[in-house]
Amino acid sequence: MRPLIAGNWKMHGLIAQLAEIEKVAAAVVAIKPPADVLICPPATLIVRAAELALHRIAIGGQDCHPEAAGAFTGDLSAEMLKDAGASAVILGHSERRQGHGETDAMVAAKANAARRTGLLSIICIGETQSQRAAGGTLQVCRDQIAGSVPTSMTAADVVIAHEPLWAIGTGRTPTATEIADVHGHIRRTLVTHFGPKGKAVRILYGGSVKATNALQILAIPDVNGALIGGASLKAIDFDAIIRTVAANAARNGSTGQQKRAAGTGP
Repeated sequence: MRPLIAGNWKMHGLIAQLAEIEKVAAAVVAIKPPADVLICPPATLIVRAAELALHRIAIGGQDCHPEAAGAFTGDLSAEMLKDAGASAVILGHSERRQGHGETDAMVAAKANAARRTGLLSIICIGETQSQRAAGGTLQVCRDQIAGSVPTSMTAADVVIAHEPLWAIGTGRTPTATEIADVHGHIRRTLVTHFGPKGKAVRILYGGSVKATNALQILAIPDVNGALIGGASLKAIDFDAIIRTVAANAARNGSTGQQKRAAGTGP
């Protein structure tokens, strides 16, 4: 499964910061990581970012309205994002669920809009500290997938991003075992939700990923990439994470070759 390394700039970035996108795009061409690379800047930068990144990395939006057009002051439709040059959109991010009161049903409606337009939906799910403390992590993830992800979608339409809310911006990271347990549960839930095609849906980890922990996190089973916040704002930090994908692939390839040479691998 080809990993996805996605950067969420949130409400950061002026025209001067487009230089960072150019640097990332140039690095991707040089590194040639075995992964898809996406940056989701604020909507004001999408057109210029898409022009800079053309054929090198993908550009996405951070939200969209369910309707194609209408009297919705301040909102952007999926069609508008597509027209601006976006190929993906983040939906149901914890900051929108908490700060804007977005429900699972609203996220699902937006996902249908993205699919209608041909945008990849990165649907965010995840538990709060209190939910985690109460032992509700797996139930929260299961319920949010059931409510937020239309069953009509396919692996080509949707990516799931698990955000442990208690780890975002805190510098705290779950252990590899904890991440593996939750992502394994998400995979099983996706198979229940979609049937066999749920095995092909990418699951991203999105809790304080940075260069110092990316290699370990991306090596965990059922972690098919990362949704990165602060570390995506500077090319030097984001490039370091992208390089870990190439390093991880090289390490796995070397291990596979050694196993085959020893007669213990496929």
